[in-house]
Amino acid sequence: MKRLAVIAASLVLTLTFSHAHAQVPPSHTEIAGYTGLHAAAHSGDVAAIKKLTAEGAPLESRDSYGRTPLHVAVFASHEDAVRALAEAGADMNALEHDDYDAVTIAAVADDVEMLKTVLARGGSAANITSPYEGTALIAAAHLGHDEVVRMLIKAGAPLDHVNNLGWTALIESVILGDGGPRHVETARALIAAGADVNLSDRQGTTPLAHARQRGYDAMAALFPKS
Repeated sequence: MKRLAVIAASLVLTLTFSHAHAQVPPSHTEIAGYTGLHAAAHSGDVAAIKKLTAEGAPLESRDSYGRTPLHVAVFASHEDAVRALAEAGADMNALEHDDYDAVTIAAVADDVEMLKTVLARGGSAANITSPYEGTALIAAAHLGHDEVVRMLIKAGAPLDHVNNLGWTALIESVILGDGGPRHVETARALIAAGADVNLSDRQGTTPLAHARQRGYDAMAALFPKS
């Protein structure tokens, strides 16, 4: 019964934090109303971006949700548009209304090529983002985006940042993960990089204890023997 209760609690957490305060891509209505750089960014029209920026179009203009053309290009997965905006001087660390930046948007989308592009042009893996005051690394760890996690670690993401839920990336990889291969590899990458395995949540439960409670044996085996 205890194991069932842990599984049920894990499912509730996963469903809750998969949908609460998730990033909001432009809606069809918003896209239909885009003009200027927002329209060019969404369609990936590099020539239009270069023409508009040369004419002085504001790079940091905002749509109704606070998205800049950069955010729109990242949501639409147009790397060339992101490069053009970056070359024109776009703020690569701008935040939209929910405090998401281009790095976190790419990380959550598991968009490896976009993440490479944004990081290479000044996007920071250290930004504090989201209503949870987390990081792109925490968001990617939650989702088990293991390759993204390795990229963010290499880019200098803070390994032990604690969000306003009291969770680190390592804790989220366990309690919001499914214990499957990608979450295991995520935890492996974090531990290998030096994430503090002894940082517990607000209830004093360590990542290893959470893994054992959930029966995530492959994940639990990653932790140093005490």
